[in-house]
Amino acid sequence: MTWIIIIGGSILIILLIVGVVVSSNSERALVEQRLGQYLDEGKPGAEADVQRSVITDWVSKRVEKTSYGDRIARELARADLKFKVAEYFALIAIAILAVGAIAWFLGNRHPISFLIGAIVGGLAPRFYVKMQQSKRLRKFNDQLPDMLNLMVNGLRAGYSTMQALEAISKELPPPISDEFRRVVQEMQIGITMETALENLLRRIPSDDLDFVVTAINVQREVGGNLSEILDSISFTIRERVRIKGEVRVLTSQVRASGTLLSMVPFGLTLVLWFINPEYLMSVTQGGPLCTAGIICTVIGLISVSYFIMMKIADIEV
Repeated sequence: MTWIIIIGGSILIILLIVGVVVSSNSERALVEQRLGQYLDEGKPGAEADVQRSVITDWVSKRVEKTSYGDRIARELARADLKFKVAEYFALIAIAILAVGAIAWFLGNRHPISFLIGAIVGGLAPRFYVKMQQSKRLRKFNDQLPDMLNLMVNGLRAGYSTMQALEAISKELPPPISDEFRRVVQEMQIGITMETALENLLRRIPSDDLDFVVTAINVQREVGGNLSEILDSISFTIRERVRIKGEVRVLTSQVRASGTLLSMVPFGLTLVLWFINPEYLMSVTQGGPLCTAGIICTVIGLISVSYFIMMKIADIEV
């Protein structure tokens, strides 16, 4: 039985790694794949996209019709992960089984060990997606002033708004070039600029980008000198980015302390469980009601202290 679990866990881990590598190396997401039918036709390598299975496509279409599936698809798009919704759910299931089996084997084959591993495995993909979203959004916001400067220079040189956006997609590095390339592609197949910019704002939930999109839409409706407007917005955004960076540096110690101090009790509990589970099980000697009260009190105090420290470090700019 032990060898069966070890072999099964190893197979699951291998499948997990293969799935992540294959999905991460996909050249296009679903929207880009559809756009490529119109824009990349006849180009060498246009058929080199990773082929999806019929079952995966069928499950993804059914899941994405639900509100939860639509939200997951939007979260994956914001993180720029080339997963379909069905593949993401399969990844979570594999992570739950693989980490749960490893924890069960290391934790003296106790059901609680499997439960701990399953919870960690289920939360890990979600944590990774959130981390990628935050990293990509911060990088996008840092590139936004340079994008505005390039767009302003293009407009002053006689470019149209469409040509200025196309120059952004070619000249600037990712992720901002990738997002504006998608905007240009959507406009090239007949989608209006307002709708394309709305789609961009849905993929990149940035307050600064919202400010820019609103200015472009208003200028298209009422007229005016767009280059002067964007030049003023660029200066404002650049100052906000600078101030946010200074605030992030000044509050980094508080945020790091809050996160570290909040994670120490949980980490220490996990270590003690896998080293000496009998010691932790002694807390249940007072009965289930006493045990539940102790656990709820500890988790409540840790959560309150964490949110208080994060609130102190959260300075609105």
